[in-house]
Amino acid sequence: MHGTLPQAAEPGRRAPVTFSALPLTLRLALRDLRGGLSGFTVFLACIALGVAAIAGVASISRSLSDGLGREGRRILGADLSYSLINREASPAERSALDAQGRVDVVATLRAMALAGDKGAALVELKAVDGRYPAAGDLVTDPQAPLATLLAEHDGAHGAVADPALLTRLDLKVGDPVTIAGRRFSIRATLVSEPDRIANGIGFGPRLIISQEALRATGLIQPGSLNRWSYRLQVPGASDADLTAMAQRVSEAAPDAGWEMRSRANADPRFAKSIERFTQFLTLVGLTALIVGGVGVANAVHAFVERKRGAIATLKSVGAPGSQVVILYLTQVMLIAGLGTAIGLAIGASLPFVLDGLFRNDLPLPLNPALVPGELALAAAYGLLTALAFAITPLGRAHDIPVSGLFRDTVDPSGERVRLRYRVILACALAALIGLGLATAFDRRVALVFMAAAGIAFGLLRLVGLGLMAGARRIRRPKRAAPRMALANLHRPGALTPAIVLSLGLGVTLLVTLSLIDANVRRTLTSTLPAHAPNLFFLDIPVADAEAFHAFLGKAAPGGKIERVPMMRGRIVALNGVPAESIKPPEDAAWVLDGDRGITYAEDVPEGSTLVSGKWWNAEEARTPLVSFDAELGRSLGLTVGSTVTVNVLGRNLTAKIANLRKVEWRSLGINFVMVFSPGTFRGAPHSDLATLTLPGGTDAKSENAILRDVARSFPSVTSVRVKDALEAVNDLVGKLVLAIRGASGIAVIASLFVLAGAVAAGHRARLYDAVVLKVLGASRGRLLAAYSLEYGSLGCATALFGLLAGTLSGWVIVTKVMRLEFTLDLSGALVAAGLAVVLSVILGLAGTWRILGQKPAPYLREF
Repeated sequence: MHGTLPQAAEPGRRAPVTFSALPLTLRLALRDLRGGLSGFTVFLACIALGVAAIAGVASISRSLSDGLGREGRRILGADLSYSLINREASPAERSALDAQGRVDVVATLRAMALAGDKGAALVELKAVDGRYPAAGDLVTDPQAPLATLLAEHDGAHGAVADPALLTRLDLKVGDPVTIAGRRFSIRATLVSEPDRIANGIGFGPRLIISQEALRATGLIQPGSLNRWSYRLQVPGASDADLTAMAQRVSEAAPDAGWEMRSRANADPRFAKSIERFTQFLTLVGLTALIVGGVGVANAVHAFVERKRGAIATLKSVGAPGSQVVILYLTQVMLIAGLGTAIGLAIGASLPFVLDGLFRNDLPLPLNPALVPGELALAAAYGLLTALAFAITPLGRAHDIPVSGLFRDTVDPSGERVRLRYRVILACALAALIGLGLATAFDRRVALVFMAAAGIAFGLLRLVGLGLMAGARRIRRPKRAAPRMALANLHRPGALTPAIVLSLGLGVTLLVTLSLIDANVRRTLTSTLPAHAPNLFFLDIPVADAEAFHAFLGKAAPGGKIERVPMMRGRIVALNGVPAESIKPPEDAAWVLDGDRGITYAEDVPEGSTLVSGKWWNAEEARTPLVSFDAELGRSLGLTVGSTVTVNVLGRNLTAKIANLRKVEWRSLGINFVMVFSPGTFRGAPHSDLATLTLPGGTDAKSENAILRDVARSFPSVTSVRVKDALEAVNDLVGKLVLAIRGASGIAVIASLFVLAGAVAAGHRARLYDAVVLKVLGASRGRLLAAYSLEYGSLGCATALFGLLAGTLSGWVIVTKVMRLEFTLDLSGALVAAGLAVVLSVILGLAGTWRILGQKPAPYLREF
């Protein structure tokens, strides 16, 4: 009941906590908040958006990582997996594996599937043994035992095909296809493949056959490009047991050169990609939060202005300035806590929403769960950002005099912030930077981002102050509207710094993303060099190389044919240091991760230019020498005279670097990181790689005819259309760009909220101006013209800065991070800048539109 006194606590029981028992400052803050959150809408939205972005990205990333860990055995198809390229395991190597447990074998390679007159298509061939799959379920349509589907009947082995192959060749279940001259019958379509992720990105649809059928095709030849995976099944083994087994296998076969994976780290490259992409999206979310911080500062500044009378009143009854600041800081942080809670709720729910809506369509295993650590980190980002951007405007309240009760509304005193509040600001910023660096996958990237954010803030502040200073010095126009607009740019309490900062960050981000998107897509599509090959041909047997060359000459008269020997090798040591002990830069780590294509040559390859050292002569070519890519060599600390050890066909070979060369990768011609001297691999089995460049450029009809004829005449040769490969990569990049756009859209929305908040923060002063000017005879049209000129000039100046800063940022990211050629394409950037100008005018006028249509008397009574 209301009005009843609290009863005394029973002996031994704690008295209930009542509102009056709370500290005085907290009680006053809560009481003041009873009036609602008017003026804090933008504040809440900015904090909630930024925290939701960071929490959502972190939650989804953790769900993916946990899903990969939980489903590691299914993804890998084993507890331990050992992969060899170009060869099968030797008896001694197989014995070392068999000693640890049951071993299943899977072979993968690319081949051409021929469907008579319907054409030919590249397929990702997967040959399995009778125990596949050992983990997870293979789902086919119709569903039947895999051994039955792949068995030989009437002289044809069975196959399970990806539906994309049936669509591409206009086939149906039951139709035949020919691979390397061997007939196969498509007995079912592939619905779900448990270990698909571990196989990486494919350039063709999957086709599953038996290993018996693979051997019957004759595709397994010395030097042919194929991968053999030996999957060790050890049910019930702990991670420690697997580590011990891996150590025993390594000791039994130290020079095998195979790639080992464990169920605990089923796909380390993919997991690393998730971490990199998560960091990028987290930085974008942090950008949204920092942009929103400007909205926080604007909202708190407006809040302090609204409370000037209350602050002066508190001081008049004896409240010290520090207690006033603590009171309103408590209020602000309570509201920030509410915004953070909203953002955490949204971010934490995202994995569950994705799993509920797209569980059957997601290509990756998702294990949605609440992740307290990641959510706590997002909350820390939100609260620290609120503190950093709120403490300065609140600190000014410390020295608001009692005379503030009577001071003119449009001439607020310009109190300076005391040292203690600047120290708090510095500590909050240091904590934000420390969190960002401590949790970053790549600290260098995080540091560059933070430095760029700081520079952007500083430059935008200078732009705002420069506009104000320039407006003061410009000669006053004779017409009233331009004169009013010019005065509004630099008068006390002008919106210039706030609008320039909020709008400038948004435009810069939009321009940067537009240029990155345009350059990536141009690199993958429209900017391909005119002499790029149309077709690649792999696994050309050495015995058929000359005949194949002659065949291409007849099939494409006038075409350019290049042919080189090709093997696969894995770097196992640099300068005698094992590859696993080397910590290379992120942009060069891929060279040591997995096997690489290698070749040998007597002369400098086309498209390469020597940077240091010299090419070998005929006498030197007999010794093991290697030419290394100059840029990658520098990243790995290699120079002329360094040594590189590669494992090829189970044998370690060490070669000295004779020279470093610059490689033109964009030509899409035959290029290799490592080119060896001919004597290095004398007598080693290998196949040839060839390219064909048609004289008339891309010709789909001619390409398809050549693909079909090659599949018939040289069934063991694998053909790849450059266009198909680029489309596969382009599709992947498109999905990544879409994710980046979505996350960046949050930052753009935050900047719009901030812009609206900046305008709203100055609404009271603008209201006063509009009323006074209307009393003095100003028409609505003249006021609209003045405000349109003011906001339009701010928008144009800010858009110009955004174009320049965004172009510079885009150039740095494209050339230094992505290492692509940069082309200035401002089509999308100009649209973003134009929208910024329009939005600044619309939002600015929206703040005064209502009052311009009203009579001034009711508002004059409020002043």
